[in-house]
Amino acid sequence: MTFEQIKIGDKADFTKTVTETDLYLFCGISGDFNPLHVNELYASKSLFKGKIVHGMLVAGLISNVLGMKLPGPGTIYISQSLTFIKPVYIGDTITVVVEVIDKIHEKKHVILKTQCFNQNGICVIDGTAKVLYDPSY
Repeated sequence: MTFEQIKIGDKADFTKTVTETDLYLFCGISGDFNPLHVNELYASKSLFKGKIVHGMLVAGLISNVLGMKLPGPGTIYISQSLTFIKPVYIGDTITVVVEVIDKIHEKKHVILKTQCFNQNGICVIDGTAKVLYDPSY
């Protein structure tokens, strides 16, 4: 797809069920072993009532859509705003929905609404991304 072919309103999505393995791999990569993520007893006493998945692990799923689908290969992240609305638990199925909301032609920037929903259709992360899109890289 060329930059010119991208239209405001274009959408793409990606769905993944978050596993305990995903959580522990993220712990190892990020170094974040916060007991809210890895200690069931500790987490059960929190306001979440159990272990929660790292917000940044879930937000990282947005990268799949941007880099592989919309805009796709040739996408470079410039910025991302995120609001974490609800917790995600091991076993939750997350669907990332990305929608083009603006284009800056002279810089080949695409502005996208980025949202993550759980299996119940509840928005768990809301945000906006700005990317540079040039598939000629």
